[in-house]
Amino acid sequence: MSLYEYSKWDGSQEFLPQSADKAFDQISEYLLQYGDRVLQSMDEIDDESPEIVELIQKEGLIEKDSDGRWRVTPKGTRRIQDRALEEMFQSFRRDSLGRHDTPDKGPGNVTLEDVRPYVYGDSLANLNLHETIKNAYVRQGGGVPIKLSSEDYMVHETEFQTRCATVVLIDMSGSMNRYGKYYTTKKVALALQGMVRNRYPQDSLQMVGFYSFASVMNERDLLNSAPKPVSLFDSRIHLRFDLDNLPPRVPQHFTNIHAGLRLARSLLDRQAAANKQIIVITDGEPTAHLEGREVLLIYPPAEKTAVHTLAEVRRCANSGIRVSSFALIEDYFYLGLVNFVEEMARVSRGVAAYCSTDEIGNLVFQSFVGGRHTKRHG
Repeated sequence: MSLYEYSKWDGSQEFLPQSADKAFDQISEYLLQYGDRVLQSMDEIDDESPEIVELIQKEGLIEKDSDGRWRVTPKGTRRIQDRALEEMFQSFRRDSLGRHDTPDKGPGNVTLEDVRPYVYGDSLANLNLHETIKNAYVRQGGGVPIKLSSEDYMVHETEFQTRCATVVLIDMSGSMNRYGKYYTTKKVALALQGMVRNRYPQDSLQMVGFYSFASVMNERDLLNSAPKPVSLFDSRIHLRFDLDNLPPRVPQHFTNIHAGLRLARSLLDRQAAANKQIIVITDGEPTAHLEGREVLLIYPPAEKTAVHTLAEVRRCANSGIRVSSFALIEDYFYLGLVNFVEEMARVSRGVAAYCSTDEIGNLVFQSFVGGRHTKRHG
């Protein structure tokens, strides 16, 4: 991995040392593609280019943990999220995104053109100064100085912003390693983190990776993640493992949407948000599911795996959770996957789409914003 850029010298260029930000941005691109394998090779980079690594470290973008391993700092993570968000916004029209509000009137952070008389308890941050002074001027019959009375106050009407809890389910199966699917998905997820932090700080956003199992990913886990390597190549596979007594080596590269949905639902059950949603990004039909305290890995995809998965989709819907499913299709038109995500949408009365990596960012962002204002009932 090289941290240098070369070009032909024509005598006019000014030599400028590479900035810490630029060098870190190059490293972060490798992180998006290869996960924490990049951090594991930082010592080699340090040997080759100690001044660059020192510069990045002094800038507070990377650091060593208590075990002496390199990691990205919270400052570095925020930079990666913000850059991903900026790139996402550049790739589709900005006006397709924005705050989506409920019709409920009340304290909020979106100011409308409408004004109304001040009521005790209203925030004076929403005071309409022009209308307030006009009322006072008319009331006192003109002239200066203008003396305000409580009856003169006018405030902007606002719309209530509903708090939303979202879980994004990210496919980490082996096939996600092809055609930049995981790279793009991870960038979209990081951009969502950046948007929630900057624009929707009252919202909850959690990431869950699903493979043969499912697990919650914090910001650092997501940044360091990569698809699970394929370890079995048999044309037909049917394996069953006891979750309470797992052997040392269990194939990790299967697609357990069932486990992902179950974990997402348990996370959302703990949230008191007005709206709850799950966004699923996958590139294959489910090839694993849970039965009691066992996990089944089945390939080619089996009907009973689909049945267990759709049953969990229905439980999510019955809990008032909006489910949006996106099928990444790059190399061939996989009818089975399209049919499955459409069936998920039918069962959950949610959203389904199949798309390429070029389209996934726009669709996921629209789904996220749309899911923020769907009032739950029951």
